[in-house]
Order: sequence, then structure tokens, then C-alpha cells
Amino acid sequence: MSIADQFKNLDPQNPGAWPFLIQCVAGLGLFVVVVFLGFYLNINSQRDDLANAQSKEVNLKTTFEKKQKQAANLNALKDQMKEMEQSFGDMLRQLPNKTEVPGLIVDISQTGLASGLQFVLFQPQREHKAEFYAELPIKIEVTGTYHQFGEFISGIAALPRIVTTHDIQIKKLKGGELQMSAVAKTYRALEEGES
Repeated sequence: MSIADQFKNLDPQNPGAWPFLIQCVAGLGLFVVVVFLGFYLNINSQRDDLANAQSKEVNLKTTFEKKQKQAANLNALKDQMKEMEQSFGDMLRQLPNKTEVPGLIVDISQTGLASGLQFVLFQPQREHKAEFYAELPIKIEVTGTYHQFGEFISGIAALPRIVTTHDIQIKKLKGGELQMSAVAKTYRALEEGES
């Protein structure tokens, strides 16, 4: 009997009666189908899960390394914070209180006179309050030489209290003299209950 005849006479209800070679081929075919379906249905989804887990692992490692560096620098950051608090306290002490402001205004005008400048305008403005300090602007117009202006600005910067200079404009007047207009700002610490 030929192989083709053997395939025609197979009873699908009784695979145990099939010839051995056909049982092996059918078993191998069934095995391949089961493995393929198992791979496609189960292993493929597990591959996606594995890829997601690997991506999450990389993100967690990055986060861990970042936090580990922060933890390693914690003592240095605490020391830096203490230094900043100390520096902030020193700066606050450089801010005059209400009773020291008039003396500071006199110091600014005395610095200008000591530099050889002639005051055209020295006009304190209304103070502007901020979170923990008040800003006291003073409009200034002076005449003199370029070097006298530099000496004046340098003298203001050397005062024991914080004074900053803003909106500096220098123009030449008739006769070769220079005129400088600026706003000097000093700051004072707000007192308890003042806002």
C-alpha cells in the first residue's frame, strides 16, 4: 500500500491505529503548532513585560544614583546652608534700622562732599517695603570730574551699611564740567510687626 493510500485510509477518530511514521509526523506537527502558539501567546507577552521591566530598572537606577549623590553630599549641603544662614545674618546686620537711616543719609552726602563733588540735588524718596526689608531711594545730582564720580561711588560701596547705586547717567555741561545723576538705594531691616 502506498503512502498516499495510507493517508486516505486514516481514521481521525482513532489515531492510535495510524502507522508509526504518520503518528511521528502528526506528533511532530502538533508539537510545532503547540510550541509556536505557546511562544506567540505566552512568551511574546512576557518579552513585552521584560522590556518594560528593563526600562523601569534603568529609570530606577538613574533615580537611585541621583539620590545617592544627594545623600553623599548631604553634610556638605548642610555646611553650605549654615554658611548661607551666617552670611544672611551678616547681611541683615548691615541693614540699618529706622534710627540709623538719617545717619546713613548723612554718610552718603559726606562721601560726596569728601570726593569734591558739588550737590545739585539730594532728595530722599518714599521708601518701598519688601518681604523683610525696606528700600530707601535717594535721587542724587552732582557735578564734578569723572575721577570724583568714581571716588564717590567707591566711597558709597565702602560704607559699613549696604548702599547700591542705580540709573547712573553722566552728561557734559557747558564749560567742560560733568554732571552725574543717579539713584542711591539704601535698605533697612523691617522691625517686628512692620510690613
